Amino acid sequence: MSELNVLLVCGSGASSGFMAANMRKAAKVKNLDMSIVARSESEIENYIEEIDALMVGPHLEYIIDEIDEIIHGFPVKVILMKKEYYATLDGDAAVEHLVRSLKEDE
Repeated sequence: MSELNVLLVCGSGASSGFMAANMRKAAKVKNLDMSIVARSESEIENYIEEIDALMVGPHLEYIIDEIDEIIHGFPVKVILMKKEYYATLDGDAAVEHLVRSLKEDE
Protein backbone atom coordinates (compact mmCIF):
# COMPACT_ATOMS: atom_id res chain seq x y z
CA MET A 1 0.00 0.00 0.00
CA SER A 2 1.33 3.43 -0.90
CA GLU A 3 1.35 6.35 1.49
CA LEU A 4 -2.09 7.40 2.67
CA ASN A 5 -2.61 11.17 2.58
CA VAL A 6 -4.92 12.37 5.32
CA LEU A 7 -6.21 15.88 5.97
CA LEU A 8 -7.67 16.79 9.36
CA VAL A 9 -9.83 19.88 9.62
CA CYS A 10 -11.26 21.89 12.47
CA GLY A 11 -12.38 25.51 12.69
CA SER A 12 -8.97 27.18 12.74
CA GLY A 13 -6.60 24.23 12.37
CA ALA A 14 -5.23 24.53 15.92
CA SER A 15 -6.82 21.57 17.71
CA SER A 16 -6.54 19.41 14.62
CA GLY A 17 -2.83 20.28 14.54
CA PHE A 18 -2.35 18.63 17.93
CA MET A 19 -4.47 15.67 16.83
CA ALA A 20 -2.45 15.30 13.62
CA ALA A 21 0.80 15.20 15.60
CA ASN A 22 -0.62 12.52 17.90
CA MET A 23 -1.92 10.55 14.93
CA ARG A 24 1.47 10.69 13.20
CA LYS A 25 3.06 9.21 16.33
CA ALA A 26 0.41 6.46 16.52
CA ALA A 27 0.76 5.64 12.81
CA LYS A 28 4.54 5.37 13.18
CA VAL A 29 4.19 2.93 16.11
CA LYS A 30 1.79 0.86 13.98
CA ASN A 31 4.16 1.00 10.98
CA LEU A 32 1.49 2.66 8.85
CA ASP A 33 2.62 4.78 5.92
CA MET A 34 0.56 7.94 6.41
CA SER A 35 1.01 11.63 5.78
CA ILE A 36 -1.29 13.48 8.18
CA VAL A 37 -1.69 17.25 8.04
CA ALA A 38 -4.09 19.63 9.74
CA ARG A 39 -5.67 22.72 8.26
CA SER A 40 -8.65 24.99 8.71
CA GLU A 41 -11.92 23.78 7.19
CA SER A 42 -11.76 26.76 4.85
CA GLU A 43 -8.74 25.15 3.12
CA ILE A 44 -10.34 21.83 2.13
CA GLU A 45 -10.63 22.79 -1.53
CA ASN A 46 -6.89 23.52 -1.67
CA TYR A 47 -6.04 19.92 -0.74
CA ILE A 48 -8.87 17.85 -2.19
CA GLU A 49 -6.84 16.58 -5.16
CA GLU A 50 -3.96 15.45 -2.93
CA ILE A 51 -5.73 13.48 -0.19
CA ASP A 52 -7.19 10.02 0.28
CA ALA A 53 -9.09 10.73 3.49
CA LEU A 54 -10.56 13.80 5.15
CA MET A 55 -11.16 13.67 8.88
CA VAL A 56 -13.50 16.36 10.17
CA GLY A 57 -13.64 17.61 13.76
CA PRO A 58 -16.85 16.54 15.50
CA HIS A 59 -17.85 20.17 16.11
CA LEU A 60 -18.01 20.66 12.31
CA GLU A 61 -20.64 17.99 11.68
CA TYR A 62 -22.91 20.74 10.37
CA ILE A 63 -20.70 21.24 7.28
CA ILE A 64 -20.60 17.59 6.16
CA ASP A 65 -23.13 18.23 3.37
CA GLU A 66 -21.03 21.16 2.15
CA ILE A 67 -17.90 18.97 2.24
CA ASP A 68 -19.69 16.28 0.23
CA GLU A 69 -20.32 18.89 -2.46
CA ILE A 70 -16.66 19.99 -2.42
CA ILE A 71 -15.31 16.46 -2.82
CA HIS A 72 -17.88 15.38 -5.40
CA GLY A 73 -16.05 13.35 -8.01
CA PHE A 74 -12.85 12.91 -5.98
CA PRO A 75 -12.09 9.53 -4.36
CA VAL A 76 -11.82 10.93 -0.83
CA LYS A 77 -13.16 9.14 2.23
CA VAL A 78 -14.83 11.64 4.59
CA ILE A 79 -14.77 10.66 8.25
CA LEU A 80 -16.42 12.58 11.07
CA MET A 81 -14.11 12.24 14.05
CA LYS A 82 -15.67 11.02 17.29
CA LYS A 83 -15.99 13.38 20.24
CA GLU A 84 -14.65 10.68 22.55
CA TYR A 85 -11.15 10.66 21.10
CA TYR A 86 -11.10 14.19 19.69
CA ALA A 87 -11.69 15.75 23.10
CA THR A 88 -8.65 13.95 24.52
CA LEU A 89 -6.57 14.23 21.33
CA ASP A 90 -6.17 10.44 21.33
CA GLY A 91 -4.19 9.88 18.14
CA ASP A 92 -4.21 6.10 18.53
CA ALA A 93 -8.01 5.94 18.64
CA ALA A 94 -8.24 8.33 15.68
CA VAL A 95 -5.89 6.17 13.59
CA GLU A 96 -7.91 3.07 14.52
CA HIS A 97 -11.13 4.84 13.43
CA LEU A 98 -9.48 5.90 10.17
CA VAL A 99 -8.24 2.39 9.38
CA ARG A 100 -11.63 0.82 10.23
CA SER A 101 -13.46 3.36 8.07
CA LEU A 102 -11.19 2.73 5.10
CA LYS A 103 -11.57 -1.05 5.43
CA GLU A 104 -15.36 -0.65 5.32
CA ASP A 105 -14.96 0.66 1.76
CA GLU A 106 -12.88 -2.28 0.52
